[in-house]
Order: sequence, then structure tokens, then C-alpha cells
Amino acid sequence: MTTTDKIARYLLPTYARFPITPKRGDGSWLWDENGKRYLDFCSGIATCSLGHGHRALAEALHRQALELTHCSNLYQIAPQADLAEFIVEECVGIPGRVFLCNSGAEAIDGLIKLARRFGHARPDKRGKPRYEVLTFNRSFHGRTLGALSATAQEKIHRGFDPLLPGFRYLDFNDALCLQEAIRPETAAVLLEPIQGEGGVHVAKRDFLLAAARLCREHDLLLLFDEVQCGFGRSGDLMGWRSIDPDLRPDAISWAKGMGGGFPVGAFWVADRFIVDDTTPLFSVMDAGSHGSTFGGNFLACAAAHTVLRTIKSDDLPRNAREQEQVIRAEISSWKHPGICELRGRGLLLGLGLQYPNLATPDGLLPSIHLCNQLAEHGLLVPPAGPDTIRLLPPLNVKPEEVTHALAILRKVLDLLTND
Repeated sequence: MTTTDKIARYLLPTYARFPITPKRGDGSWLWDENGKRYLDFCSGIATCSLGHGHRALAEALHRQALELTHCSNLYQIAPQADLAEFIVEECVGIPGRVFLCNSGAEAIDGLIKLARRFGHARPDKRGKPRYEVLTFNRSFHGRTLGALSATAQEKIHRGFDPLLPGFRYLDFNDALCLQEAIRPETAAVLLEPIQGEGGVHVAKRDFLLAAARLCREHDLLLLFDEVQCGFGRSGDLMGWRSIDPDLRPDAISWAKGMGGGFPVGAFWVADRFIVDDTTPLFSVMDAGSHGSTFGGNFLACAAAHTVLRTIKSDDLPRNAREQEQVIRAEISSWKHPGICELRGRGLLLGLGLQYPNLATPDGLLPSIHLCNQLAEHGLLVPPAGPDTIRLLPPLNVKPEEVTHALAILRKVLDLLTND
């Protein structure tokens, strides 16, 4: 029985999978079971920050697995403390506390629980707990019931109602819309500084500044979802700092690239006081309020600490910025009729397609058709909606690999362009 047959027979059909069976990888390259080589500009959807087979990551996991794999969070886990210190001091640069979990959706659920706890600690003028979280159209926050309820995409909601109450969806980058939406029960604003799954849309600086101001004025939490754009992907260790370095969020969620492919997530909560000078924000998440059996286990901490140290020590955010400029200059020079725009920051880039100008089979989305055709020519990229593909190479991608990928992209676009 082939892998395809086994998947059809034994796995839930929750993924529309491309017809590729990966077998091994090395850096930015991936080989399938037939020996065909691909440039991997999907990177596990912005997850394999250091590419495939990175020696330091493999050795860190090997050393830790030989020593201790897992131990309950009932005990003092030294690697958790070391990793959290690195995140707070070397990455965020703002005093706060970290919770370690296993995925982006878990991290978002943690932020939602934080907002609810905050709303109890800081009720409205009538003394009623606040609970509402404002999110934005085209957002994507994950697949758990809480995270998908925060996600403003109808296709993600379909068949899962009733959703978790307490969310309203607003127009992204519209400060007036946000201002008018705030109600007595509103407790927090949750947004992606750079929307990934929703088509790669960057938050405008003025919008983020307005959101921060409105949160201060109305005693709301400003929550950033950096599951896809964080830890170097945007050209800065923090996605929001690539837009405005002076912003001060109240909490941030991460996952994807922080483990280099090993499942790990986290959220950070600021130390700032919320009641006089006696109650810091992080303290609302006290003992028993949250937990995770596997969150922050020894292997996850070994992976994340190695990946994050490498991203910082090798200055991979700088490489992301430099390769972004190469990609932008090259694609701009084409003036290609199949492309309408290039959106994003660093190596989280979305290529908007002029699909009336691209030959696409009936019933197949332009982004999916282009992804299939690029794969046939040796380049792997993921879609982001019907008319956008993403370019998500490893953060340590080499200039010659970027050049090769762009040559494939140009060739396939030319082949698909209508006369």
C-alpha cells in the first residue's frame, strides 16, 4: 500500500494535501521519496527557521533526549527558566513572564484566558466582568474552538457553531472602526502585526499606534499574535518592532519558527501594573489558572533555546531583511502581468496574483494551481487564500537559493500567463 493509499485509509481527511511525499532535507532543500529535489520556500509554513537538518538543533535534541525527555511541571524545570529568560531579556526586551506550551493555537487560547481574567480583575463601571476580545477580518488565530472563534474567517467557523462567545470582528487597519467598536464589556484587542494565512497583510504603523492609544484610554489589553511573524521572520526578532519599535504590547503569542520544526509555543505577559502599584498583569494567571502537560518539556526547551540563540547570534533577521530587498527588486523589475503586488516584511512575503491574467483550470483556485506548477518545477510554496502565494524560506536561506527560486517563479508565471 502506498503512502497516499495509507493516508486515505487511516488518517482523517482534514488536509488537502499536495502530491509530494518528503523523505529528507538539508538546509533549504527537500527531497521526496522518488529522489526529486525541491527548494523549500514553505519551511513547514514558516516553521523551519534554520532549514532542514540543522546540526546544532539536531545535536541539542540528541543530547537532551539522552539525559531527560520529560518531567512534570509540578517540579522546577531549569531549561524553562533559561528559555524564558532568553525570550524576555534578549528577544522581547520588556519585563514580563512567559508560559510555555505546544502550539500557536494553545498560545492564543492562553491570551484569551488572560483577557478574561483581566476583565474580572478590571470590571466595567457597573462592576460586571469584561470579556470581549476585538479581532480583525482576514485574521487567523488557530483551530481550537477558542482560537477559531477569535478568527474572523467564515470558512474556518463552518460547522463548528455555536462558537465561543465574546468576539467581534472589525476591519483591519481601520482605526476609526476600532474606536467606534469599543463597548463596556470589551477587555482586549487581538491582532496579527502581519497577517499570514489571511493573505499576508501588514498592519499600518498609524493603525497600531491608534490601537495602543485606544487600549490605554479604555483600559484594554493589547495582544499581538506573532505565531507566524515572530522571532526573526519579519526582519526583527519581534514582528511588531518591524513596524514600530516603540510599541509596548501587553501580551504576545508565538509558536511555529521558535522550535525550528519541534512543536513548541509560548506567550509572554507584561509585568506592568493594572491596579495601583500592587497587581502586575501577569499575576492574574495564578496557580491553577492554566497548564499544559507537555508544555515546556526538556526537549521543547532544548529545541527552542537553540533555535532562538542561533537566530540572534547569526543575525538572521538581518538576512531576512536583505533577502526581502533582493526579492522585491527582482519581482518589481519583471512588471509581470500575473502579479498585482508583493506584501509583507522580511521573509514573510505574499505574492498577490492577477488571476484573470493567469491560465487556471476551471474549479481550481489560482494560488493552488500555481503552487502545484511551482512544485513540478522544483519550488515549494504555500498558498494564502485564493489569490496569494507565500514565500517563506528558512531565515538562513542563501542568496543563490533565492536567485534560483525566483528564476523558477518567473519561468512558471510566464508559462501560465494568458496571451
